Amino acid sequence: MKPIMIGIGSAFFFAFTFVLNASMELSGGSWIWSAALRYLFMVPLLLGVVLARKNLRPLFTEMRKQPGTWLWWGTVGFGLFYAPLCFAAAYSPGWLIAGTWQVTIISGTLLAPLFWETISTDKGPMQARGKIPVKGLIMSLLILLGIILMQIEHAKSLSLESLMLGVVPVLIASFAYPLGNRKMMELCEGRLDTFQRVLGMTMASLPFWVVLSLYGLSTVGLPSKEQSFQALLVALFSGVVATVLFFKATDMVRGNMRKLASVEATQSMEVLFALAGELLFLSIPLPSLLSWCGMIVVVLGMILHSYVANKQEESQLKPSAALNERV
Repeated sequence: MKPIMIGIGSAFFFAFTFVLNASMELSGGSWIWSAALRYLFMVPLLLGVVLARKNLRPLFTEMRKQPGTWLWWGTVGFGLFYAPLCFAAAYSPGWLIAGTWQVTIISGTLLAPLFWETISTDKGPMQARGKIPVKGLIMSLLILLGIILMQIEHAKSLSLESLMLGVVPVLIASFAYPLGNRKMMELCEGRLDTFQRVLGMTMASLPFWVVLSLYGLSTVGLPSKEQSFQALLVALFSGVVATVLFFKATDMVRGNMRKLASVEATQSMEVLFALAGELLFLSIPLPSLLSWCGMIVVVLGMILHSYVANKQEESQLKPSAALNERV
C-alpha cells in the first residue's frame, strides 16, 4: 500500500500543473513559456537537493556512459510529455486536459510488452517479457469510464477543433511520460536514487527546452513576471515534489508490471484534485450529478485496480512458497 499512497500524494501535487496552466492561459501567457520555464526552473532546484545529498558525481558518471540514451529518453519522458500538455492548455480547459490525461493509465498498461519483468518460478526469480495485465486493463477502463462520465456534458460545448487540439497532444503525452520513465528505470537498474534520476532526465531534456525557449523569444517575446512566478510554482510543486514522489513510487515496484500499473493508476486522482483546485481558485461552475458519479467511478476503479494487482502478485508467490515448504 505504501507505493499507492505515495502515488496519490504525487497526484495531488501534479494537479497544480493543470490548475496553474489554466490560470496562466487565462491571464494571456504563452504555452511555450509555461512548458519551458518549468524545466528551466527545475534544474537549480533539483541540483541543490542532489548536491546536498552528495550524489552529483555518481549521476554524471552514469550519464557519461550513455549520453545519447539519456538525451533521447529524457526528451521523450519530459519534453514530449509536458510540451504537448501545455500546448493543449491553449485550446481546452484544464478539466478536459486533466481528464484526458488519465488515458496514461491505459497507455502505461499497453507498454508492458516493451519491457522485462521479474517473475517467480519453481526455479526462482526469472526475467520475462512483460505481458499486458488483462484484469488490470479492465480496471483501467473502468477508471476511464468514470472520467468520460465526468467530462461528457462539458465536451458537448466544445468545437471539434478545440477537442482535437486539446485531446491529441495529451494522448501523445500519455505514452511519452511512462515510456521515458520506464526506459530510464531500465537503464539505471537501481544505481541512482529518485532525485538523481529526475535531475538527470531534466538536464538531458535541456536542449529541447532551450530550442523551445528560443522559439518563444522569436514569436511571443519574454514571459511576464506573473507567468514566471506561476511557472516557478509548477516547477516546485509538480516538477520536483510530484515527480520525485511518483518516481519513488515506481522505483519501489520496478520489475513488476502489475504493481507498476497500479501505481500509475493512482494518477487518476489528479482529476479530483484539479477539479477541487479550479473550483477553489478559478471559480468554475459546480460539476453536474453525472460528473460526480464519474468521480465515484474513478475512485472505485483505482481501488479495484490496486486490489487486483495485489491479488495477482499473491497468487504468483503461493506456488513458490508451497515448493519451499515441501523442500
